[in-house]
Amino acid sequence: MELEKSIRRIGRKVCFAHSAYHMHVKFEERKTGISSFQVRSVEELKEHLSEVDVVVISMMWRNELLRDAPNLKYIQSISSGTDHFDRGALRERGIRLASASGANANAVAEHAMALMLSLRRHVHTGRDNQSAKLWRGMISDLDSREDELAGKTLLVVGYGRIGSRLGKIAKAFNMNVIAVKQDVSVGAESADEVYDKSRLFELLPRADVVALTCPLTSETENLITASALRAMKPSAHLINVARGKVVDEGALIDALESRSLRAAGLDVTREEPLPPESPLWRLPNVLITPHTAAETCAYEDNVIDILIENLSRLGRGEQTLRNQVV
Repeated sequence: MELEKSIRRIGRKVCFAHSAYHMHVKFEERKTGISSFQVRSVEELKEHLSEVDVVVISMMWRNELLRDAPNLKYIQSISSGTDHFDRGALRERGIRLASASGANANAVAEHAMALMLSLRRHVHTGRDNQSAKLWRGMISDLDSREDELAGKTLLVVGYGRIGSRLGKIAKAFNMNVIAVKQDVSVGAESADEVYDKSRLFELLPRADVVALTCPLTSETENLITASALRAMKPSAHLINVARGKVVDEGALIDALESRSLRAAGLDVTREEPLPPESPLWRLPNVLITPHTAAETCAYEDNVIDILIENLSRLGRGEQTLRNQVV
């Protein structure tokens, strides 16, 4: 009862805005006593924004929607990324914003490992051959043959919740794990070595796999440049489960086409959906998934855990949110 009272002080009505997630159903199961509903389109959201105190949303958000939301007090992002929200405008209106950081940590880390394994074991080409009804023979070229992850060095760029979880999984495969992170003093227990982000270029030549799990910021945009790709081993693999803009995509395509980089596993691209004319579609040494690394049957409940905790904090008058952005 106290929890319900606390939550109701901040939220009289919650709107869940997403085209696929079943957030409303999962929220209703918690029996908070707060009125809630779900919309599946921007147009539908515009019709109801004037009614709501809380919006739970991700890529459906448009900053101009603030004009239609006079009562909005709190936005809970469904995703960990919040770069599409105008933080200045939210501060000006006194609207709080929190991310869903950590809600997908297990899923994204497992997806990154799946991309790593698929490329090393040629699972992606096996699927292509299955579609073509082709029984491929053994590969005699040692540079092209399937390989093992054991004994290889994984460089994880961004060692937060996702990166550290990936590091733990990689250790189970007997990989050597190097972490690059902003604050080297905390949160890198599962890594064999930990370095400040300023050391990235000197570490790239050591890595058999470079995994990007960092957030997109002004510092990480175009972090992996043509120079960074040239610094990597020609036999190395690049895994990107961060954001497409972390990588210079044109330089990546050049490196993959020239085989100065062996392969790439990409869950994200600079433009999404990836345009049909992109060379990435046709490259045999690329494995693409459509920004689905975070997808998991547990995702709705994980986000609602964060939402309810933050509604409770706001209702109690606390100033700090879980995963606070604004």
